[in-house]
Amino acid sequence: MAEKNIHVLGMTEVQRHELETVTGAERFAFHNVLDYERLVETAEIDFEELLADARKELDAFDGTVDAIIAHWDFPVSVMVPILAAERGLPAPSLESVLKCEHKYWSRLEQRASIPECVPGFAAFDPFDDDALSTIDLEFPFWVKPVKAHSSNLGFKIEDEAGFHEAIAEVREHIEEIGDAFDAALSLVDLPPEMQRWGGNTCLAEQFVQGTQAAPEGTSFRGTVRIHGVLDMHKDADGTSFDRLDYPASSVPESVQQRMIEATERYIQHVGFDNGCFNSEFMWDEEQDQLWMIEVNTRISQSHSDLFAKVDGASNHEVAIDIALGQEPRMPHRKGDFAVAAQCMVFHDGDAVVTRVPSEEDIAALAERHPGTVLTLQLQEGDRLSELAGQDSYRYVVAKFYLGAENHEELGRLHAQIARELPFEFSTANS
Repeated sequence: MAEKNIHVLGMTEVQRHELETVTGAERFAFHNVLDYERLVETAEIDFEELLADARKELDAFDGTVDAIIAHWDFPVSVMVPILAAERGLPAPSLESVLKCEHKYWSRLEQRASIPECVPGFAAFDPFDDDALSTIDLEFPFWVKPVKAHSSNLGFKIEDEAGFHEAIAEVREHIEEIGDAFDAALSLVDLPPEMQRWGGNTCLAEQFVQGTQAAPEGTSFRGTVRIHGVLDMHKDADGTSFDRLDYPASSVPESVQQRMIEATERYIQHVGFDNGCFNSEFMWDEEQDQLWMIEVNTRISQSHSDLFAKVDGASNHEVAIDIALGQEPRMPHRKGDFAVAAQCMVFHDGDAVVTRVPSEEDIAALAERHPGTVLTLQLQEGDRLSELAGQDSYRYVVAKFYLGAENHEELGRLHAQIARELPFEFSTANS
């Protein structure tokens, strides 16, 4: 008999399987709240409707609601603090989450707490025809909405023509998420410097380069703990992340420690507590300059299998602990592999998917490379340009997780497996 009912918004079967492997899982019953398709695989969001429907599901549940967990970005990451607060359950405050999620607000809070890690930035209205004149940054710079899926609507701006071309696309799509984000922002008192910068605002940011890494951790009753640092490897073009490695080895431990210390200062400054997070940094080795990219207000499910492979337990352990109001615990280096990676498989350019790996192909892959888990991001018949939550640059068709003895072997296996996977595409119009 389950002792605790754990409610997870947009839970997938992969997540359910991972959750059921945590320590003491026999004491937990995991319940999905709202469909993954409605919460994640969607281009447009009605925040108030989703919140109301989630409340109805929780109210109708025949049992106790002992914990509510977020694994996904907005709207899930913002819904959970609201739903948890209404039931007196542990979760970060809504304001602290929004301070991290709103890219401009987050930059203001970073400037107040870790100014040495903040690149140049400026908020602007994408519907202002004179917006470029208000941006005091040199080309090239990045433009992105203050809230978007992944790198969607994110552009590297090389010149004035490129700016206007990017803004035309931003204007067409920004309200799909921006309006819903406005609904969330309306639930807190915004400081004066935020009054005019709502969900349909854009952010221009100084173009910075370097090696990227990501500390992941928890804040519980005022104590910040980091349970791992991951490498974020970009592809040869430097536009998309093609591999996450754990544990990190691309930056020295002293630099990792600076990342951890900056994260702790920021997390405590915004009052984020009783929650999980991961932060992303870029290290410019030549200048020995550390830049904070962003802070995500949840564990990353992309990291779950990596922690399990290396440490012997997934990061779901700490997500459950925190949501139940318990001190978070993670084992260290008790897994089957010395290193692990999440690897991306890309396709450049629009196309229709005509073949994906079959169940037999996936089983054969796991047999050739024990511990390897493949997850498909699409199915036969899909048109790549119509998939939700993809980059503006290229399309992720699959992800796979693998373990190895060292980072060099991870790189070799990534390239080998990506070549072997039997995807087929048609570029003919259909």
